[in-house]
Amino acid sequence: MSRGPRSGLAAVSDALLAMSRHLEVRDVLKTIVASARELLDAQYAALGVPDDHGGFAQFVVDGVSDEQWRAIGPLPRQHGILAAMLHDAKTQRLADVRKDPRFEGWPSAHPELADFLGLPVRDGDEVIAALFLANKRCPRPQGGCGFTEEDEELLAILAQHAAIALTNARLYERSRELTIAEERSRLAHELHDAVSQKLFSLRLTAQAAAALVDRDPARAKGELQQVAALAAEAADELRAAVVELRPAALEEDGLVATLRTQIQVLDRAHAARVTFTVRGFRALPTAQEEAVLRVAQEALHNALRHSGAAHVDVTLERRGRGAVLRVTDDGKGFDPRAVRSAGRHLGLVSMRDRASGAGGRLTVDSAPGKGTTIEMEAPGG
Repeated sequence: MSRGPRSGLAAVSDALLAMSRHLEVRDVLKTIVASARELLDAQYAALGVPDDHGGFAQFVVDGVSDEQWRAIGPLPRQHGILAAMLHDAKTQRLADVRKDPRFEGWPSAHPELADFLGLPVRDGDEVIAALFLANKRCPRPQGGCGFTEEDEELLAILAQHAAIALTNARLYERSRELTIAEERSRLAHELHDAVSQKLFSLRLTAQAAAALVDRDPARAKGELQQVAALAAEAADELRAAVVELRPAALEEDGLVATLRTQIQVLDRAHAARVTFTVRGFRALPTAQEEAVLRVAQEALHNALRHSGAAHVDVTLERRGRGAVLRVTDDGKGFDPRAVRSAGRHLGLVSMRDRASGAGGRLTVDSAPGKGTTIEMEAPGG
């Protein structure tokens, strides 16, 4: 390497730490490419993730301007030297990639490449990406490649950690997709159970009003007033469901503002009074804030749909380095043990899973006729 041992080790450490900070796949890919180019002091770097149709699902470059990238055109196909890295699964270190017989099909607007270092990124036996660098920024030996065996070894280490970071990011995204699917399924059931029933009642009431309009106008008027009330309730249910469908703006607004906004909407949409109190709260790690938000949403859903409460209070307060969320209602309450034995969970399993997944703890205090308090403790960071 052109750097000394201490600076080289520090550069590797910085690159690995940078890759581990990101959870979005696209961010991980960009960080891998930028780290590799900086670490090996190359002019260009790229990483391609193959699709199942002979092309690349994603292709990320570093060292190429946006204008150059637009001029280059569509994502490349898996041919030539790129295909060699994906299918032969061998490192390619070349003095001049243009002289290699596999060098073909490069767009005219593509930057001029010379010395080249490329290798596959593997997850076990599977090749999940191809990483390559070009144009080492150093004096080149006569007829030789600027990239050295040390560079090759260093890039191989980086590729191993890149595979881990990329796999973790994919798992995170799949987990998030599953969470979204679960939320949509829950909302679908909610809409079916609440809104569709109100719409069915609305239709029957409207039919009754139509039948009465000639022979009993006074009763028909009462039925039409009921139609208006049912329509307003259905609109409120839809409005509340739409709030939950919107992605929580935790990154932009933070947990307190996001919760406050949702609680204000629920307070307007339901007959029960819904209040929110904050005491000494400080920001939590992102995963914990998301868990707190989801637990609050589920607890509010239960209180407003099933408890018959007149008042629901949400409290968020600091506890040590972390925080405690408390959702309390004055509704009819229930026996948690009876709910479990009957196979009805009221979202308790989901809430416990969310709390434990974020390193927290969930407790439920309820009894018939005594209301319900659901408390989640988050440890903080």
